[in-house]
Amino acid sequence: MIITFTANPSLDRTVDLGGPLVPGGVHRIGADGLQPGGKGINVALGVHRAGLPVTAVLPAAPQDALLELLEVEGLPHRASPVAGRVRTNLTVLSAPETTTKLNEPGATLDRAEVAALEELLLAVAGPGDSVMLSGSLAPGLPVDEYVRLVVALRERGARVGVDTSDAPLAALAAALDSAAPDFLKPNAEELGQILGADGAALEAEAAAGRLDPVAEAALDLHRRGVGAVLVTLGGAGGLLATEGAAWYSPSAPVEVVSTVGAGDSATAGYLIARALEEEPPLRLARSLAYGTAAVGLPGTTIPRPDQVRIDASRVVRL
Repeated sequence: MIITFTANPSLDRTVDLGGPLVPGGVHRIGADGLQPGGKGINVALGVHRAGLPVTAVLPAAPQDALLELLEVEGLPHRASPVAGRVRTNLTVLSAPETTTKLNEPGATLDRAEVAALEELLLAVAGPGDSVMLSGSLAPGLPVDEYVRLVVALRERGARVGVDTSDAPLAALAAALDSAAPDFLKPNAEELGQILGADGAALEAEAAAGRLDPVAEAALDLHRRGVGAVLVTLGGAGGLLATEGAAWYSPSAPVEVVSTVGAGDSATAGYLIARALEEEPPLRLARSLAYGTAAVGLPGTTIPRPDQVRIDASRVVRL
């Protein structure tokens, strides 16, 4: 079983202006869509559409609109009841190929709600399961929540992955000696946060073919105990460090419709490949193929397997 944990889920509303976004101006919305959101939910949708067993764990009130959308999707899920409503994230698409995101912080969880959410996740996960901890933390959750969950889940025999940023990522990076996850998926900005470096500069270096800084950083995290480090580099492709080596794959050309959910799709592709027991180069190829397919789809649409072209990915060992 692949289990995803979304500590701060969302309703993702996407509007397309059909033209440029002008600060202070009045705009008419040309298209409008509402989808279930939150990084772990996005990952779970990708895994579910690939036909693999998955369960999404999240906090939500029993009658929350998000749960209705998950039912429509047919996504297996377990929700820990909370009093607040799920936040709404707004994505504005405007010309030329610009995505603007406005994200709510999410409702604050009280101490009892935090404990119930943790208990639910630990009850669902068992030996041999893969658990993906994804996204920001809802207000009320401690900054070291992922550190504590990595340790608790590994004690239950589960393999644990993490995809987060900012303070929760810093807390995890500081605790790698005792809480190194089996899988870590930073993008260039998040890798920069770990290194204390400029993530945009790292991505630019990779795009120019200078991969050593990213490769060395990923391999260093791997040497510090992280089983596999998948660094997504936007238009520059992605890099995987695992089993004592590193591989790189450039992005395949694609018309960009929306970048929202592309990183989560890449995570889903990696987990699918790992569940299929594919070797590292193919794991990277499948991951980037999923991410590439996602940017060609509207809103937070997570691709189906028939929309993914793995044969378009080229992988080289560094």
